[in-house]
Amino acid sequence: MAQVPVESLVTGKVWKIEVADGALVAAGETLLILESMKMEIPIESPAAGRVREILVAVDDAVDEGQIVAVIET
Repeated sequence: MAQVPVESLVTGKVWKIEVADGALVAAGETLLILESMKMEIPIESPAAGRVREILVAVDDAVDEGQIVAVIET
């Protein structure tokens, strides 16, 4: 099985986590929502598969390009 890293698109703060470790997700499904400059930015799964691990928690600060989750395809 391949592991696909999911990167943050922007610098911001984790506002909400939509899925749990082990959840099955479709490509394009929202995994978590970041808050950046008072805007909500959804981070979507790049591929269908199972959430291997969410690497952040609510209120964590994240940088652009930081890996926030891993999807197992």
